Amino acid sequence: MNDMMNLSFWQIASAYIFVLILIAIIRFRKIPREKEVLIATARMTLQLIIVGYILVFIFDNASPWYTLLAVFVMLLFAIVNVYQRTKVTIGKDIKKIVAFAMTVGIICTIAFFMFVVLQLEPWYNPQYFIPIAGMIIGKSMTAVTLGVNHLAIEMKSKKPQIEGALMLGATPKVAAAEVVNQAFDAAMLPTINSLVGMGIVFLPGMMTGQIIAGASPLVALGYQIATMLGVVGSVALCVIIFLQLGYKTYFNDRQQLVDLED
Repeated sequence: MNDMMNLSFWQIASAYIFVLILIAIIRFRKIPREKEVLIATARMTLQLIIVGYILVFIFDNASPWYTLLAVFVMLLFAIVNVYQRTKVTIGKDIKKIVAFAMTVGIICTIAFFMFVVLQLEPWYNPQYFIPIAGMIIGKSMTAVTLGVNHLAIEMKSKKPQIEGALMLGATPKVAAAEVVNQAFDAAMLPTINSLVGMGIVFLPGMMTGQIIAGASPLVALGYQIATMLGVVGSVALCVIIFLQLGYKTYFNDRQQLVDLED
């Protein structure tokens, strides 16, 4: 395969024309998003530059501590991001469950994936460990955010139905089952859709990156299939742990529905 083509500074700079096109469109349409676009673009550029230099340091000084620290920072950022991206106000109990679900679900998935599927040697090889862990954490973060939003919104909108079921003798688990199932479905849908369209509608980022870097498409697809299956496992595990624990916070000890938006 060919060696990877390096982009010059001016080649990268020329790609910013697409941002200028976006700004021209929103200015013409009088949509007040110019400041957000500029900040998001600057933030993306700065973050990637910083991460690039950090990864160079970690790759040149491979250590289990550096690898685990990088994964811990990514996981912590993902948990905080779920809190910030939730459209409704959530209480401390829900936040603790989010952190617990993501930590358990992601660590279990990454451990199985690295030790059983990839069988890395050494196990902390940052060149494989960090990018794949990043994909698993990122997809899990998005799914849990959807699950939190859907659970909080539906528990409030369907309060009369849930209270009605409780009055008829249903347990909280039975009364909230429909909401929990719908929240799980909503959280999993983007991941399932990405599986359906992958390879036909689009080439996933990991596979694209490996092909551009000169790897055989057949080698790249093996990594991509395994990684996507790992993502599915992590997303499902994180979401179901959150939902199975999260719905209980909406009920008190007397099995009454309570309002957590405080």
